[in-house]
Amino acid sequence: MSIAAEERAGLATIIARATEALFPGYFALVMATGVVSIASFLLGHEPFAQLLVWLNWLFYVALWALTFLRIIAFPSRIADDLFDHQRAPGFFTTVAGTCVLGTQSTIVANAPTIGLVLWWLGLGLWFVIMYAFLTAVTIRSSKPSLGDGINGAWLIAAVATQSIVILRGVLDGPYPPSPQVQLLSLAMFMVGTMIYLAIIPLIFYRLTFVRFESRDFSPPYWINMGAVAITTLAGSTLIALGNRWPVLAGFEPILRGFTVFCWAVATWWIPFLLALMVWRHVIRRDPIDYEPQLWGMVFPLGMYTTGTFQLSHALGFEFLVAVPKAFIFVAVIAWTATFFGLLHHLVQTIRGAPRQPG
Repeated sequence: MSIAAEERAGLATIIARATEALFPGYFALVMATGVVSIASFLLGHEPFAQLLVWLNWLFYVALWALTFLRIIAFPSRIADDLFDHQRAPGFFTTVAGTCVLGTQSTIVANAPTIGLVLWWLGLGLWFVIMYAFLTAVTIRSSKPSLGDGINGAWLIAAVATQSIVILRGVLDGPYPPSPQVQLLSLAMFMVGTMIYLAIIPLIFYRLTFVRFESRDFSPPYWINMGAVAITTLAGSTLIALGNRWPVLAGFEPILRGFTVFCWAVATWWIPFLLALMVWRHVIRRDPIDYEPQLWGMVFPLGMYTTGTFQLSHALGFEFLVAVPKAFIFVAVIAWTATFFGLLHHLVQTIRGAPRQPG
């Protein structure tokens, strides 16, 4: 077999393995890249923000290509993941990634038409994944214990719901959408908040009353913060639209209260999560190796930056702008380090691919 044929065979093997084992939550890569781009744009770092738009479309198309291949070639693996309490919540990153990319395209690339298409796609995916997930984990005959079955990834359901609200809000132009769409956006905000309030007590119980090893503290636990950070952004978006969306009239006190509550909770989580990171990686000396779930840590950092920035403008709390101006560097550093980790992982995977016998 020629060298070129060996290389093609090796590449085909890599793609097949990546397709079969594709982590359902890998669209968190799109979520993290999109929100860091949006935060960078809002804070005046436009060249970097524009670069991330093109890079994120590459990620999005590649992940959908792998997803379609997986549906065709390994449908049983899709079904297995859907009934898995640990992996199934990752499917919600498909919804959130789609809507965050739509928001990024609308704000950073000034492409609202693309944003609108992605909003409808995200909305359709939300209905399919939300009810498929809930049905699958409910009817499963053998269920794990609370300690084995739940982690921060479950809160991606709330993230996906609020991402629909945010994208619809940034698409608002001179004319508001129909009253039906306005009510849908308001209802989604309430549903996303309900999902967070329903799940977070179980996670908090798992953290404080179930034996917790250092390896149990995985990056998705940062979504404990990220879910309320995106709710802060969704609430701030609706508050800013209050004078243009008639359906929101009368709901401003509720929106303000929920939004400030969520921002306060997001802020509260940060020191606790940092302490757990120190415990795992400094005290217990667990190494930080690249894994797809690391994007679930980068996303909350970028979302807290964006949410705090928009909250400061929506409520006139200009003194809060100092927080995102500093936090943006944390988010960009985290994204950059994880991105290079991804590149290193890809290089090592390619180098380790088995060669076909000649």
